[in-house]
Amino acid sequence: MNRLQTLLNLHTGEEDKSKVLADVVKNISFRGSNLWILACAIFIASIGLNVNSTAVIIGAMLISPLMGPIVGAGFALATYDFNLLKKSAKNLLIATVVSLIVSSIYFYLSPFKEVQSELLARTSPTIYDVLIAFFGGIVGAISITRVDKGNPIPGVAIATALMPPLCTAGFGLAALDFKFFIGAMYLYCINCFFIGIATFVIIKYLKFKPVVTENKAFDKKLRYIITVLVFLMVIPSFYLAYNLLNEKKFSQNVDNYIKTEFTDKGYTLIYQKISYNASPKTIDLAFLTKKFDSIEIDRLNKDLIIYGLNNTKVNIRQSTEDMKSEILSELSKQNTNLSEKDIQINLLNTELKQYKFDDPELVKEVKVLFPEIAEISFGKVNNYFSIDSTFQSTVVIYKVNKKIDTSKLMQWLQLKFSDNNVQLIAN
Repeated sequence: MNRLQTLLNLHTGEEDKSKVLADVVKNISFRGSNLWILACAIFIASIGLNVNSTAVIIGAMLISPLMGPIVGAGFALATYDFNLLKKSAKNLLIATVVSLIVSSIYFYLSPFKEVQSELLARTSPTIYDVLIAFFGGIVGAISITRVDKGNPIPGVAIATALMPPLCTAGFGLAALDFKFFIGAMYLYCINCFFIGIATFVIIKYLKFKPVVTENKAFDKKLRYIITVLVFLMVIPSFYLAYNLLNEKKFSQNVDNYIKTEFTDKGYTLIYQKISYNASPKTIDLAFLTKKFDSIEIDRLNKDLIIYGLNNTKVNIRQSTEDMKSEILSELSKQNTNLSEKDIQINLLNTELKQYKFDDPELVKEVKVLFPEIAEISFGKVNNYFSIDSTFQSTVVIYKVNKKIDTSKLMQWLQLKFSDNNVQLIAN
């Protein structure tokens, strides 16, 4: 047991606490060189997002000094240092505003306005972002308290990814796309909160002495205020993490539902949209050829409970025009490479299947029953009597080696296709 405690002891290799505090305070301020470095890092990250270059974005994250005030805020909360907390919050606000201004100016002036995948990836936070920020924050807090700093800090800067969400928020402002702005700022705030909480936990564990003054009543009041602030940070943050976890589980259940009920049965899915925040939650689907009647749709909705999808409704898009507009609208939002031409091809293929028979077993059956037939083709045609009067019939074109009983062939075809309007054409 003692060996395990020695192995896990964070006090081994710990830097002098006053030196740690001095380093934290030094890295908080955004003045002079720090501000220039931040602006350049934001500019580089914005270029990386604009050209969709992961390597450039990583380089910008390594340069960025954004971690300083966030770690300072966590340190201040753990040591009840109100002055340090005010200074950290002020500098974090300055850094955030400067980052938004620089990135907004860049994206406004940039001739490339396309939404790249690197930008899209910074608009939808998940439970994994929470875990990365928290454990990255723990590594960062441990590193700043070591005599030998080692090389974890650059890794923490890359993993926690504070720069890209800020630049994405700047893109949202420049493009007046507030969904982008809100989503990116949401991710940025998550990272800040959980890095700060992780720092708070480590500093508390290492038992850094709280700040005291000669006024004991003031110290008591200050500790009470900061304790309330900690709870105001922690409770909403863990509630947020819980919601993100539920959203991830919902997505996994939806994937399992679609795979079991549709994909494994051979239905080709061409459109999918999930609305998690709706009430009830909705799953919109469309298929290439499969059509569902009201009884089947009712069963599919009832089966949602089996997959843990309570308070959820599945909508099957089956109208061709409605389906086309929905698909095109969604694809436009997601900036996929699928064009309207591709959608039109899918719709034409669906329509073609109404007129074309592709059944090798049917041909084999014809050969057994009517061996005299050498070649045979099947199809559907529309017969027009007037502009608004049409009917569809089955056409069979055949070629024989010798004479056959056409009346018998006709009767069999009418029964096979459930169509009394079969037209026989000898080739």
